[in-house]
Amino acid sequence: MQMQLPLFPPKTKLLSATWGVFEKDDFVYYLHNGSPVHLHHKDDIKTYRYVTATLIVNHSCSAKRLSEVFGVGAFNFRRYARMFREEGAEAFFGQDQRRGRRHELTDEKLGKAQKLLDAGTSQAKTARMIGVSEGSIRYHLKKGNLKKRERDR
Repeated sequence: MQMQLPLFPPKTKLLSATWGVFEKDDFVYYLHNGSPVHLHHKDDIKTYRYVTATLIVNHSCSAKRLSEVFGVGAFNFRRYARMFREEGAEAFFGQDQRRGRRHELTDEKLGKAQKLLDAGTSQAKTARMIGVSEGSIRYHLKKGNLKKRERDR
């Protein structure tokens, strides 16, 4: 999917009385009193989020002004600032813990899940009872590692 926002200005736009931003040669420059302080490629979303979060946390500019300049909702900038306060730079550059997990269940959990499904327990309740996501149960049903009760099919 092609990213459409944020829109980086080709000419310097002020973020506050002392901070400005502009795009040149596919790089985004953040200026403080006319001197470049931050720089990132226009497609580098992680650094963009990090830089805007630091600007808010350091009280250099407001989420509202960032929203006006970049065309992105102010809520997003407040969320980036909250992430930075709570987790630091790791929130932006660390490994994303939500993605890339395999749908792997141990033999013990597969056995428990199969018994629950045979007893007529729903997929969602089965997942909660054995401590996995419902998506894991659906994945193993699709792969054939688990089977629904005959009358449920």
